[in-house]
Amino acid sequence: MDLWYSEKHTPYVLFSIKVDKQLYTGKSEFQRIDIFESKEFGRFLTLDGYMMLTERDEFIYHEMIVHVPMAVHPSVKKVLVIGAGDGGVARELTKYKQIKSIDLVEIDKQVIDACKKYLPKTASALDDKRIDFYYQDGLKFVRKHKNEYDLIIVDSTDPFGPGEGLFTKEFYGNCYNALKDDGIMVNQHESPFYAEDAIAMKRAHKRIAQSFPICRVYQAHIPTYPSGHWLFGFASKQYHPIKGLAASEWRALGIKTDYYNTKLHAGAFALPNYVQEMLKEVEE
Repeated sequence: MDLWYSEKHTPYVLFSIKVDKQLYTGKSEFQRIDIFESKEFGRFLTLDGYMMLTERDEFIYHEMIVHVPMAVHPSVKKVLVIGAGDGGVARELTKYKQIKSIDLVEIDKQVIDACKKYLPKTASALDDKRIDFYYQDGLKFVRKHKNEYDLIIVDSTDPFGPGEGLFTKEFYGNCYNALKDDGIMVNQHESPFYAEDAIAMKRAHKRIAQSFPICRVYQAHIPTYPSGHWLFGFASKQYHPIKGLAASEWRALGIKTDYYNTKLHAGAFALPNYVQEMLKEVEE
């Protein structure tokens, strides 16, 4: 009998991957955690039945959420990562020698433990000595910090369940306060394509725009996420994401990437008209 993982993207659209075997299943106090193995996408992680990453395309997401702000901010030393228990963001951040410390806040330790064991390609840097782990709610954690971080990366799940609080105006305002005067916040910004996802995207953008003087959105193609068209938010106190791009300096670092490059960086902020209209609607 064939085993398939299926996720309902809308009431009328189903996304499915044929599964070779299930490697792990667990139920924490927060969510159900499953890790599967497939021929086409390799190993993949789901939380409460929703796709979080696959080995085949996770590099796109993690490179775009990390290297875009790192190529703009000239001197990131201290980073706060909220979510990201799979380790992909940490893997990309630890490629930068100038980063001195990474505070990784993940509400569910069971996710980190499972990913270390079953997704070693993604979780390969979680033993880096610069990382300090905090197993708690990111919303509560960030309230306690002021003028401390150069960069905050919000690698949250979708805006329901454990990740719901990471899409509130209070949370974005607290992130603003936790950043230094030239700090940057980057977040996964949902998809603009399906109606329900677009509502969540616009709500998040409106709240971020109310908190930060510079607020832009960029995009990437991630095949296993709903519609494949995925957005990220770039919010900053000082640096413009395109005007502030230090392309030659970033290339001089010699960091190996499979998706991100500095030409793509600028192009990622060139959004389709239908997305621009959605963003303009909530900005006004």
